[in-house]
Amino acid sequence: MACRLFCAAAVVCLAVSLAAAQDPTKAEPKHYKLHFDNDHVVVIDIHYGPHEKSDLHDHPGGVVVNLTAGHLKFTDQNGKITEVYAKAGESRWFPPVKHKVENLGDETYNAVYIAIKSKTATASVLKQDSAVSAGQIAQILPDYARTPAKPSQPVANVRPAASP
Repeated sequence: MACRLFCAAAVVCLAVSLAAAQDPTKAEPKHYKLHFDNDHVVVIDIHYGPHEKSDLHDHPGGVVVNLTAGHLKFTDQNGKITEVYAKAGESRWFPPVKHKVENLGDETYNAVYIAIKSKTATASVLKQDSAVSAGQIAQILPDYARTPAKPSQPVANVRPAASP
């Protein structure tokens, strides 16, 4: 009987740990929406209303492009708190992180998170038939930044690169 209780408790703890390690689009779908995913990156739309908070979730290393300004509080898995004043148009690199987020501001905060899938995503190994070319990304981001964010809808249509 004690063994069964111990095993059940271990399974519950494992399930809670796995749930806590979910990607943000699953753990926090209100705040994170998948924009697109390919072999090299995952692009996620971020939207926090005024004073909204997230639960603990994690991100792979990547770049955040702030579409709007924001005053954010990040609390990592060890309880360390970092406040950030994000400026619209600013980009920041973030290493892999597990944290909670709170929008401390009175305005909506919107951003795009570009998560890097592998260290081999360099110009020398990219395939010519990649779904999105560097030129297309350069066109998408400025258009994306000028468009009012609607978290439930993608803002830009991505088309495969033309064959040479």
